[in-house]
Amino acid sequence: MTDSEHRLGVSGVNLVMRHLKLNPVEKPSMDAAIAEIDQLYGLDSVFFDAKRRKLQLAYDATRLCLDCVEEILDKYDIEVSGDWWTRFKEEHYRFVDQNVKDNARQEPWSCHRTPPDSQHRR
Repeated sequence: MTDSEHRLGVSGVNLVMRHLKLNPVEKPSMDAAIAEIDQLYGLDSVFFDAKRRKLQLAYDATRLCLDCVEEILDKYDIEVSGDWWTRFKEEHYRFVDQNVKDNARQEPWSCHRTPPDSQHRR
C-alpha cells in the first residue's frame, strides 16, 4: 500500500496490525470505545468482531502504541483477556512497537560513506 491509501498520520512503513481478544463486553460500551479509538492520530483502522471477541487494529507504531488503546478500553471498563496467549502477544506487541519507534529515530548508517572531514571526493 502507498501512503496515500492510509489515513492521515499513518506511514505504510511503520504500519502494524494487532489482534486482541477481549473479555465479554456490552455492545454500547464497545461502540463508544471504538468511536473514541477511531479518532486517535496514527490509527489506520479498527474493527471489533463480536462473535470472536477480537479487536483488530492497524496503526502507525511511531505515533501510537498499544497502551494508548488500552487506556481507552479501561475507561469504558473493557478488559483484555487474561489468557496466556493474549498476554504473550501483548508483550510482543509492546516490544515491536518500541523497536519501530527506536528505529524510526535512528539515522541510517553506511560503512561506504566518506567521513565528513575527508578531503577525498569520489
